[in-house]
Amino acid sequence: MEINEKLKEARKTAGLTQEEVAEKVLVSRVTISNWENGKSLPDIASLISLSDLYNISLDELVKGDSKMTEKIKKDTDDLKERTRIIITLAVVAAIFGIAFVVCRLIGGGAKDFAVAAAPWVFMGIGIAGAVTFFDTTDKSKV
Repeated sequence: MEINEKLKEARKTAGLTQEEVAEKVLVSRVTISNWENGKSLPDIASLISLSDLYNISLDELVKGDSKMTEKIKKDTDDLKERTRIIITLAVVAAIFGIAFVVCRLIGGGAKDFAVAAAPWVFMGIGIAGAVTFFDTTDKSKV
């Protein structure tokens, strides 16, 4: 049985409407409908909430549905990639910060360059980090 069928069956067994489940899981009713109709898949946080709400194990929900297990693997890989990018940006920012301090201590043209470049470099690092962290690509579509 696929996860959409399990979710629908579990909701009905619990005697809940899609609206009630949506309120408890903090998603929209349309999202619940999409999950139950197989149009999209829940993320891991939602799966945990649903598991708790329906008193069934994550294993029971996920096992046997290759699409769901593949989605969980992809979500995990995406999180690892985002973490790697954020750490890389933090290291670049730290290296640039150290270089900035050294240039200010040296003085002269290096100091002027460092003072002029610093805001732009840090802004670029911040934008790159924000774009990575707040990526809104919908990864719940099958």
